[in-house]
Amino acid sequence: MKQSFFALFFLLSIQLHAQSPVSSRIAAGADAQVAFGKGTIAPSISYYQLLNVGPNNMFSFGWTTRLGTFYGNNLNYITAPARLTRGKTGLEALSAPLLVANIDTMQFKRVSLTSLNFGVRAQVTVGIVQIGASADIFGVAFSRNRRGLYRSTNGQFIQETTLGNDTIPLQGASVAAVAPRFNARLLGDNNSGTLATEIFVRVKINQRLSAKAGYQWMMTEMRAFTVNVTDNNDRFRNRMGMPYIGLTFPFFH
Repeated sequence: MKQSFFALFFLLSIQLHAQSPVSSRIAAGADAQVAFGKGTIAPSISYYQLLNVGPNNMFSFGWTTRLGTFYGNNLNYITAPARLTRGKTGLEALSAPLLVANIDTMQFKRVSLTSLNFGVRAQVTVGIVQIGASADIFGVAFSRNRRGLYRSTNGQFIQETTLGNDTIPLQGASVAAVAPRFNARLLGDNNSGTLATEIFVRVKINQRLSAKAGYQWMMTEMRAFTVNVTDNNDRFRNRMGMPYIGLTFPFFH
């Protein structure tokens, strides 16, 4: 995946120098940026295309596609499905007590994954300054298998033995997991996979280069190969916020 990452960046650079004149109502370009936090780093490159509207093309709306990688150390992933994380009250809580309190954790010493997502973007231009936001909507993800330490007060899994199947507590178990293949933004805890949302400020340096800084909210998921039979769950999620810096290479604007 690293080869694909740099190959795409190389192709975008070629297109930058081979651009042809287009309407000023269309803006397009490529971003190269890196987000960083405690024990984490997330480099990415993206291509965007926007429609400029309003006086002096002040407002822009459009789409973006982002190829990103995520590396993290000593991260906690908690129970992901909305059916287990959303709060319940009254008779609903009494009839399904496990859905109220059974939030498990998997701790990973190391996580690494790659995602390719399609999303939307909007920005406002005032002079040489642009202020905007973007969000991934759907895409795919790939990762290596990782082992996580399972923490659960009542989680159990079934293990096959020569004498039959045994039900064994998950507390303290070492469980293999991998990133889910598909990403989808379905709002709140219904979201699935690896998705990023960001806000940014960009300052134009010249016609071919701008500097960019912002803040990114990153959601990543891991799917365990071992299912917790107590709540029928194998999905775990980590959310974090990270500042980032980057460069933008406009193709046309």
